[in-house]
Amino acid sequence: MDDIRPNVPAAPVRMFDQLRRHMRDGGYAWKTEKTYLHWIRRFILFHDKQHPAGLSSRHINEFLSHLANEGGCSPATQHIALNALIYLYKRFLGVELKQLDFNKAQPKRRLPVVLGHTEVLRILEHLQGTHRLLVELLYGAGLRQAEALNLRVKDLDFELSTITVRSGKGDKDRSTLLPEKLKPALKEQIEFVCRQHQRDIEDGFGEVYLPYALAKKYPKAARETAWQFLFPSSSIGPDPRSGVLRRHHQHESSLRKAVTQARRAASIHKPVSCHTFRHSFATRLLQRGYDLRTIQKLLGHSDVRTTEIYTHVLGRGAMGVLSPLDGE
Repeated sequence: MDDIRPNVPAAPVRMFDQLRRHMRDGGYAWKTEKTYLHWIRRFILFHDKQHPAGLSSRHINEFLSHLANEGGCSPATQHIALNALIYLYKRFLGVELKQLDFNKAQPKRRLPVVLGHTEVLRILEHLQGTHRLLVELLYGAGLRQAEALNLRVKDLDFELSTITVRSGKGDKDRSTLLPEKLKPALKEQIEFVCRQHQRDIEDGFGEVYLPYALAKKYPKAARETAWQFLFPSSSIGPDPRSGVLRRHHQHESSLRKAVTQARRAASIHKPVSCHTFRHSFATRLLQRGYDLRTIQKLLGHSDVRTTEIYTHVLGRGAMGVLSPLDGE
């Protein structure tokens, strides 16, 4: 053991219980908590269930190199595992690690699957209610599935025609466009949320989950209409952390199933996911002549090179080249 000198709590409490408490006290998102615990558990199992206090930077390097070499993981997956282990040692155990030196996962450049505008319309024809409205937001505003489901009533600005995305990928906020065509349907959806929220309050509920320390800073905000999810669940259920009965947003699986069924009904043979509509949003804007920097900001990409990949699927066939058979 070369550089690990953790402050291991003396209390006989399971380490994973302590990890959960530590992340919740730090305001980490529920998905982040589950993801970090998953990778920390895999790290411990990889090293024959040894306690992390007995492991060092060398063991971290071995695990991350294994993910790249034998596991064939992507750079993004390896980076998530690295973040989980850095959290474990630096934040939880209070240990300063030596310089890590592991084999980096090699990026695999794959072109995204995109839909043409008419293909999107064909799929929309087979969607109804909030599922249709959600997909229209994915395509019309370039939102990720999680970003659309996590929208609150207050995040829509009809005067400025903007949607504010809070804590998107990388925990970043951004603004994107609010399609004019969707304003009537979104206003109706807000009216529905208001009516449902009022019924929840009358039934003794009405409290929604607030991120981070907002619940302590604004104790009454959880019952305000502005903070309610724009696409609420059809039922009230227990919070997975606290057990408090709340109405959360719709589950991701419901929208995924609806999209799959609509794709089949529309006889689209491409592998369509919810994220496909975000890709299609970007390529549609490129087709209309908008510049990459504008699209980059709307999508929330930190690097324009990420946005540039859409130029490879734009135009007339591969690389935008016109086939000799199609010429005059």
